[in-house]
Amino acid sequence: MKILIAYGSLGKLFHLKEFSSALEKEGIDAKLVKDTDYSRGFPSKQISEWFGENKKFKKLIKEFQPDAIFADRQSHFAIDSIRTKIPTFILLRGHYWQEYYWAMKTLGSNPLTRLIIWFRNRTAEKVFSEARAILPICEYLERVVKEHHPNQDTGIFLEGIDSERWHHTEKMKLNHPCVGLVQDANWWGKTKELLVLEEVLQKMPSVNFYWAGDGQYRNRITDRLEKYKNFKWIGRQKYPEDVRIFLETIDVYALITGMDLAPLTLKEAQLMEKPVIATDVGGDKEMMVDKKTGFLVKEGDAEDVIEKISKILDDKQLAIEMGKNGSKFIKEQFNWELVAKKFLKTIEPYLKN
Repeated sequence: MKILIAYGSLGKLFHLKEFSSALEKEGIDAKLVKDTDYSRGFPSKQISEWFGENKKFKKLIKEFQPDAIFADRQSHFAIDSIRTKIPTFILLRGHYWQEYYWAMKTLGSNPLTRLIIWFRNRTAEKVFSEARAILPICEYLERVVKEHHPNQDTGIFLEGIDSERWHHTEKMKLNHPCVGLVQDANWWGKTKELLVLEEVLQKMPSVNFYWAGDGQYRNRITDRLEKYKNFKWIGRQKYPEDVRIFLETIDVYALITGMDLAPLTLKEAQLMEKPVIATDVGGDKEMMVDKKTGFLVKEGDAEDVIEKISKILDDKQLAIEMGKNGSKFIKEQFNWELVAKKFLKTIEPYLKN
């Protein structure tokens, strides 16, 4: 069997390479390509790319002759794939409809930006409607998909992780006790929850908080939090090397978010044997085990965040046990071999038709 895999951003290439390798171990001929190398359209910066027949895409399909196509975003590549009638499966990582809402709400005041967002949404909805199946990355997101496209087929795609990459390593210089956050600030519905840390920082002056990440809404957070001496923004860290060093150094990992589905760093922190806390939204509860690998906290509840961080920092044995439980949980549930086998089982019925 041949499967063509298309990625959108360099940030996703790393993980889709691992997925591709896992498929090859199952006897699959997998080819990984960047979607925009073969298919573009409006709102590309090059007007000439708005029109045409995407000859490079057609040549790719003719030469590789895939039995199935797996696209990691709702792009023009996905549209072209669907038109070939080759079974096309769309990976859905985020809560697309919330992201669209917040993009329009926070960026849509500019007419050109609003038009671009609208056109991208039109493309995305066409992909969602016409793909052979949508593959959301957690059970929560599958329910969201069914709300918007009740007649569309779905199948959960649990993103895997190579546990061997997340091993003990050197440490960086941080002040302890410390809580580490690794998350970007690319849409406000997710990022705004970080503002709950204002009260946490005030009431926990002896605990240091370090945020690794960046994004268009970063200033909205740092302008409010950097006035506290126990908070420091350290920018986006090189992946995976510097992220691994950061996770090795911190005492507790915290995911403070307004929406997440299958946060990768939550899994990485557990592999690094760190106790974790995460806001109980979206699919976070599916990526950890409450009270066993860490604690879920209520959205918008600073007191709950304070209580859970204090429990971990005050009980070293609890922290050690949670860290070991977390590593075991991720290794068992999210290894790439298991992910590849489940994926092939999911798409098998569609390939017979």
